Amino acid sequence: MHVLRDARLQKGRPPPVNAQSRADSTVLGRRGFLGLGALAGSSLLLAACGGGSGSVSSAGKDGGTLRWGWSTVTSWDPVTSSAGWDVHALSLVYAGLTKLDEKGNPVPALAESWKYNAKGDQVTFVLRPGLTFSDGTPVNATAVRKNIERGLTFPGSLVAAQLATVEAVAADDDARTVTLGLSSVDYQVPSLLAGKTGMIVSPAAFEKDAKGLATRPVGAGPFRLTEYVPNQSAKLVRFPGYWDKANIQIGNFELYPLPEAATAIASLQSGRLDVAQIPGSQVSAAKAAGLEVQVIPSLVTTVLDVNVTKKPFDNPLVVEAFKYALDRAALAKAQTFGLGVVNYQPFPPGYVGHDPSLDNAFPYDPDKAKKLLAEAGYANGLELPLTATGASSALAEQVQAQLAKVSVKVTIDTIPASQATQIVYIQHAKAFSVDGFAGRDSAVQAFQVLFGEQGLMNPGRRTPPELNAALQKVRQTPLEDPSYPTVLKAATRIAVERMPNIFLYTQPRVLARKKNVSPLGSYLAVQRFDGVRVS
Repeated sequence: MHVLRDARLQKGRPPPVNAQSRADSTVLGRRGFLGLGALAGSSLLLAACGGGSGSVSSAGKDGGTLRWGWSTVTSWDPVTSSAGWDVHALSLVYAGLTKLDEKGNPVPALAESWKYNAKGDQVTFVLRPGLTFSDGTPVNATAVRKNIERGLTFPGSLVAAQLATVEAVAADDDARTVTLGLSSVDYQVPSLLAGKTGMIVSPAAFEKDAKGLATRPVGAGPFRLTEYVPNQSAKLVRFPGYWDKANIQIGNFELYPLPEAATAIASLQSGRLDVAQIPGSQVSAAKAAGLEVQVIPSLVTTVLDVNVTKKPFDNPLVVEAFKYALDRAALAKAQTFGLGVVNYQPFPPGYVGHDPSLDNAFPYDPDKAKKLLAEAGYANGLELPLTATGASSALAEQVQAQLAKVSVKVTIDTIPASQATQIVYIQHAKAFSVDGFAGRDSAVQAFQVLFGEQGLMNPGRRTPPELNAALQKVRQTPLEDPSYPTVLKAATRIAVERMPNIFLYTQPRVLARKKNVSPLGSYLAVQRFDGVRVS
């Protein structure tokens, strides 16, 4: 047995980071402020990445090829991946101890089961027997222990903060049982480990060449990377050692950047792509072209960030006025072509944390907004900038027009997407910003990003004590406890009523596909391809 004692104090641990990595933060539309950064260096072609468990032979020919127009990645290493959007691609090559089902609940993956101790400060995972990584090395408790330790201590780790409550990791001698000792009661761990934080990498790969994982992933997911040209394409083959291989029908998978809206349908018609995300404006044209369209609910919510340490938002009445001044239904209709849903809270309808009683929390009421502004000392109106990137300019202009109706003169401050992370999330230099929240695997993790004192989307860095207390209660409530939805919704209500974030509408995942591709699964968090066939 090997145990890591108080891993947070181990030598080499990077300084604490925010509730999520500085760049692993938000999505606006599909990328948000961040975009998907280019990997350094010239294009790199990799053949037979991931080692030698099988060739591209029969596995690649039997199930056809699916070409997905989606995005490339900032890094194939889940510990250093710097964009939340990367999780969709990383899930092709990696598996976690758990995964999220279509409703966002954790279910078994590499671990066939887990169990907490009576106190709730220790959780034991039992791994499935006989699994291997794509390089042929075993997926066992030692491998899991090394991954958790690496997430905690690897220099530059962007998942360390998510593992902050882990203070001991024990890999038992039977090679299938791994136990996490926690510094406090935390029943969110199974959800947390369903995402990048819990993706298990072959220790043989990162012990030999940790930096190489950025372009040469070695996991135990449904596919194995065989060829990669950064920012251009990734080609993968079905991995026969995947724990749920019976549900993976696609033989070869090709990943490409999202095509421009004007060319997306042509790319599908020509056969260059089989599945692609399209904007709502293209749905009718896609259907007219004979393509199938799926509108899949997601965790992505468009939001305006507010810094309460800067005027005029240091006055709570101004924040409240802005919440009533925005016609969310008009915004959702225009920006999502009617596919988005007005949302006053961080979780979409259908998610366990969504509180239906908040569905009309701040109804559009410009007269009330004006009255609140007058009470705040701005009876004659006010002026302020709204920060946006090019991708969010259309929404910024519509917000500008709506706020003008309550005597708020907005100037649009357009900044380069490449600088937005530094300016908005690190420097907290802006008072009012267009943003988007991509959701998180764990509900508490989502609260930390949005509302925590170090939260990326909480530029004012203030959290009311009652919200912290509510979140502590969420952590201390088992996910399967009948009271869990009620406890989580109580925290949601406090956040919506007390925090300055202005939530606007949900952003569904709109995917067009050729008719020879079977329907895709409707997963809130990560798009998966279990059961999908290409005829």
